[in-house]
Amino acid sequence: MTDHAPSRRAGRSGGRAARLALRAAPMSDDMRPIRPGMTGGTYRPLSNADVQKIHNAALTALETIGLADAPPSGVEILTGAGAILGDDGRIRFPRALVEDMLAVACKDLTLCARDPRHDLDLSGQRVHYGTAGAAVNMVDVTGNAFRDSTLQDLHDAARIADTLDNVHFLQRPMVARDIADNLEMDLNTIYACCAGTTKHVGTSISDPSHAQPCLDLCYAIAGGEAEFRARPFVSMSNCFVVPPMKFATESCESMETCVRGGMPVLLLSAGMSGATAPSTIAGAITQAVAECLAGLVYVNAIAPGHPAIFGTWPFGLDLRTGAMTVGSGEQALLTAGCAQMHAFYGVPGGAAAGASDSKMPDMQAGWEQMCSNVMAGLAGCNMIYEAAGMHASLLGFCHESLILADDIIGQAQRCVRGIEVDDETLALDQMAEVCMGGPGHYLGTDRTLSHMERDCVYPALGNRMSPKEWAESDRPDLIEQTIKRKEAILATRAPARFDPALDADLRKRFPIHLPA
Repeated sequence: MTDHAPSRRAGRSGGRAARLALRAAPMSDDMRPIRPGMTGGTYRPLSNADVQKIHNAALTALETIGLADAPPSGVEILTGAGAILGDDGRIRFPRALVEDMLAVACKDLTLCARDPRHDLDLSGQRVHYGTAGAAVNMVDVTGNAFRDSTLQDLHDAARIADTLDNVHFLQRPMVARDIADNLEMDLNTIYACCAGTTKHVGTSISDPSHAQPCLDLCYAIAGGEAEFRARPFVSMSNCFVVPPMKFATESCESMETCVRGGMPVLLLSAGMSGATAPSTIAGAITQAVAECLAGLVYVNAIAPGHPAIFGTWPFGLDLRTGAMTVGSGEQALLTAGCAQMHAFYGVPGGAAAGASDSKMPDMQAGWEQMCSNVMAGLAGCNMIYEAAGMHASLLGFCHESLILADDIIGQAQRCVRGIEVDDETLALDQMAEVCMGGPGHYLGTDRTLSHMERDCVYPALGNRMSPKEWAESDRPDLIEQTIKRKEAILATRAPARFDPALDADLRKRFPIHLPA
C-alpha cells in the first residue's frame, strides 16, 4: 500500500486540477443543480377537500358580501361583464361570472425581461424567487442602525440583484424617500430598477395620473409602444383592494390604464390576519382568494386573457402586540396554502415569503427567511415575493441580506428540486464496484465526481471550514465577507445601464434624478 500511495496521490492531484478547471467554467443550464422555474408542489398543507371548501367559501363571499368602493369606471366595467351593483353600493359576483372569467384568464404567462435569458415561465407550478416591498428604511449593518432609503439605494439593490443567480426578478423593494414629488418618484423607480438589472422589474404607481407617464417611460426604454407590448419587461404591483373586501379606488383606476397600456399586473391582496383579514389561516386565505378572484374578473372584463398574477399576500399578526409576523411559521403556512389555491385555479400566482421580523441579518433572520422560502417553493408558488433582503417586518431593506439570500434561496431551490430516484441515482452498480474489490469508499470515484456539480448546491458565502481551518484563515466573518462582495459589485459599472444615446433621450423627456 505504501509503495502505491505516491502514484495515487499524483493521479488525484492531476484530476483535481482538471476538476477545478471544469468547475470554473460556466455550467450549461441542463447541468445546473438548480435553476429558475423548477417545478414545486410536493408540499400540500391543504387536502383536496380543504381546497374545495376554500374555493366554495370564496365564491359565496363574492356572491353574498361582494366588494365596496369600486370607482365609477370599475362599476361600469364589472356590471357590464355581469356583476351586480347592490343598493348598498357593493359589487357582487355571481358564481357563473367568476367561472367564466377563470376560463378566459391567462394561464401560461411568461414574464419578460430586457434580457430574454431572464424570462420567467409561470406555467404550472414553476417557482421563482425575487424581491418586493416598500421598505422606508435601509439596514446599516456596520452601525447596527436604520436610515431613510434613497433612489441610489434602490439602484444599488437592482445592480446587486442583477449579479445573483438565485434572485430571479426585481420587484421594487424600497421607496426612494429622497424624491419628494410622487410622480418623479414613480418614474425614477422604474428608471433606477431598469438601469440596474436586465431581469424582470415590478413597480408600483402611486396615483392614477402617473400611470400613463410610467407607461411612456417603459415604451421609451423598449424602443416604442409596440416593442413594449410585445415584450413587457415591467409589471405593475397593484393593491387594488383595501381588505376586508373593498376596492382601492385610485389603485383600480391605475390598473385600468396599465391593463389597456399592455403592462402585466400583480393583483395584490394584503390582508392582515386578525386585523383586516380573519385571524384563522383558512379564513385569511379564503378572503385573499375572494378578493383576487374579484380582481381577476375586473382585469379580464377589460381585456380577456391579459397577463395577471393572482397575488394572494395575507400576512400574519402577533395578536399580543399588533406587530406583523412575516417570519413566523403561520406566515409560511399562509403562503403555502395560497400557492395551492393558485394551482387549483391554474393561474399564475404570487405570495410573500422570505422576509424577516429581525432588524439585522442575524440568526433570527436566517431561520425566518429559510422557513418560508422553503415552504413556498415546495408548495409550488410561481412568484415568491420579498424573498431576499427584507427586514423589520417589511420596514427595512438590507443590501447585505440581499446578497446572503442568494445562498438561502439556493438551498431552498435544492429542496424544491427534490430527490431523483432511478437506476443511476440508486447506484447499486456503484455500491458493488466500491464494496467488492474496490477502495471501500466513494471519494474520488468517477460517479461521485460527475455528480458533485449536478446534485449539490455550494454556498458562495456560507462557511463550511473546520474550526481549525477557520482560525488559520483569520476567522472570516460572514457579514464582513458580504460587505466586501457588495463593494466589489458596486465598484463595477452595471451591465444593465442604458445605451448613452437612449439615456440622454430619457433624461430629456423625464426628470431623472440618478447621475448619468
